[in-house]
Amino acid sequence: MRILQKLFGITDKKFLNAFSQAGTIGLHMVSGIAVGAVVGYLLDRWLDTRPWLTVIFLVVGIVAGFKNVYVDSRRLIAAQQREEEEEDRRKREQTQGGQERTQQGYVRKDAEKGPPED
Repeated sequence: MRILQKLFGITDKKFLNAFSQAGTIGLHMVSGIAVGAVVGYLLDRWLDTRPWLTVIFLVVGIVAGFKNVYVDSRRLIAAQQREEEEEDRRKREQTQGGQERTQQGYVRKDAEKGPPED
């Protein structure tokens, strides 16, 4: 994240966090496919079964890559929901605290005035 801050002058923490998480999701997708393809290729060379194990392990790698993206996305969505709930809770507390202070202020002012005059 510091590289992005230095190169592009980006200082928004939420943007940088989202950018890094998106990069992680992409790497998980590619790494699953790459590992599946390499393992299949090496097994094909060793067992002389070309191209069957490469194809099979490539499909397994694709499935693993999509599973990784699904899990990462669910984790990201859950984290965003927790952040939003926490932010909403803070706003409610600030609003309620302000109303209580205002109500207390009105009570004091009314008490200082004394009984209403007719």
